[in-house]
Amino acid sequence: MNVLLVDDDYFVVTALEKKINWQALSIDHVYTAYNIAQAQELLRQHQIQILICDIEMPQGSGLELLAWIREEHYPTRFAQSALAGREKSGVQAIFLTNYADFNYAQKAIELQSFDYFLKPIEFDKLTLIIQKAVAKANEQQDYAKAVQAGYYWQKNQKNVQEHFWRKLITGKSYSNPANIIHLNEEQNLSYELTDRVLPVLIHVFPYEESLGRKDKDLFDFALLNVLYELFQDPRFTVESIVEFKEYNWMALLKWKEQPDSGIVQNICATIIPRANQYLKSDICCMIAASGKLEDIHQVIKDLLGMNEKIIKHRNQTFLLSQYEQSEASYTPPDLTLLEQLLEQNDPHAFLEETSGYLLGLSRTQMLNASVLSLFRLDMVQLVYAYLKSKEILAHKMYTGRTNDQLFMQSLHSIEDMEHYLRYLVNTATEYRNFTEQPKSVVEEIKQHIRTHCGDELSRTSLAEIVYLNPDYLARLFKKETGISLGSYIIQARIRAAKHLLETTQLSVNAIAGKTGYSNYSYFTKLFKQETGCTPVEYRRNRFA
Repeated sequence: MNVLLVDDDYFVVTALEKKINWQALSIDHVYTAYNIAQAQELLRQHQIQILICDIEMPQGSGLELLAWIREEHYPTRFAQSALAGREKSGVQAIFLTNYADFNYAQKAIELQSFDYFLKPIEFDKLTLIIQKAVAKANEQQDYAKAVQAGYYWQKNQKNVQEHFWRKLITGKSYSNPANIIHLNEEQNLSYELTDRVLPVLIHVFPYEESLGRKDKDLFDFALLNVLYELFQDPRFTVESIVEFKEYNWMALLKWKEQPDSGIVQNICATIIPRANQYLKSDICCMIAASGKLEDIHQVIKDLLGMNEKIIKHRNQTFLLSQYEQSEASYTPPDLTLLEQLLEQNDPHAFLEETSGYLLGLSRTQMLNASVLSLFRLDMVQLVYAYLKSKEILAHKMYTGRTNDQLFMQSLHSIEDMEHYLRYLVNTATEYRNFTEQPKSVVEEIKQHIRTHCGDELSRTSLAEIVYLNPDYLARLFKKETGISLGSYIIQARIRAAKHLLETTQLSVNAIAGKTGYSNYSYFTKLFKQETGCTPVEYRRNRFA
């Protein structure tokens, strides 16, 4: 397989040549060009599968080069004749550019480019994208061979098998062997009900800096590469690796002899450090008991049940055969002490106490999802009650995607629960510190009133901005400013109205609407109370 690098910057081409391990990507030859004409000549002379090209170049853009490639049908003249007449993308083009321009991206999509990559170049990420492009090019070559030989099923075999196993994982009707036989025949697969299968569940925990947090598709591609590479043994075949829930994958291993969970444990032991280092993720592996295909639905159901109930210790492997579902009773931590630590404004001590409590439960094997859920409920109620005592509206403050995501993930593992507690307690402490500076709270309210005087302003709506009880905010505001919140709103609106009367030709009725008053008569009455004259008189006097 060959790659062509095109960029008018000599140093960029050299960096791409030197910093990417082309041999590891199964690239045989790397050709280079510094303008479109050189690139076209190389494309005429050599079979190029991967094109990495700058978009902005003095003698013609990368988009123009790709348009020429598509128009000339390169590398059609090198392809198998069996591909004739089939619509295809041909060269896998990866564009490099300094600009995140939507028009560039749109044109690249129209030309069936493979990817669009912003400079400066992150070589690790670009390597993964090239790896993906190589896989796509290999797929096309495999398709050509399959068509030529007349075996269309080869191209779709992986997808067909994935569909079959996904049905067994997620479907409810496959406890009946007859339904498995029907699905097997429907997909034209050759499984037997007596085939021995051992499922392995892999739960992935991406770090904050992991590609899994930034580009899920690319991360999934890299993860599958790692899993397929390491799940290798002459005693079994990997039938499929299916993501059945976000960051939850299941590998289905079909054994040629008696299944051995010890072999799989050893493989998991190699997957974990590889994921830590290369995928920037923690891994938890759960190995099911083996079963015949006719019984595999129950085996998978038991494994999924274990996944839901067990507290996952990261970078460890668990065996379903050793899992005992226990009804652990919940004994809460010292809630009085935790309440005191919140009152003392000591989040560090609070989090140390809760971490110690969770560790103690883990050591005594008294920790499961049910216990952790009750613990989370106690912690949320404790923090919410504490905030309520400070007149803070916790239910308004803890909203949004971050809160929801951390809350949902908190039952996955002790680390996830600790992460959620840090967010919960640190947010409460920081906001308590903010509200204990009345001038800061009042200034934020004043600024909002000044910039939104035309909006509906009430104690309730303003209190929601600073997450405070409306009555408490009103008392705090009057104590700090000497005037009521309602009076300040009126004064701010009249000041804005005066400014509009002085600087615009808007009608008085329009100015009333812009400053929050839909009733013209009421606006005029308030204006006269504050200034001693009507809006019309004020404007006349200013320009007299």
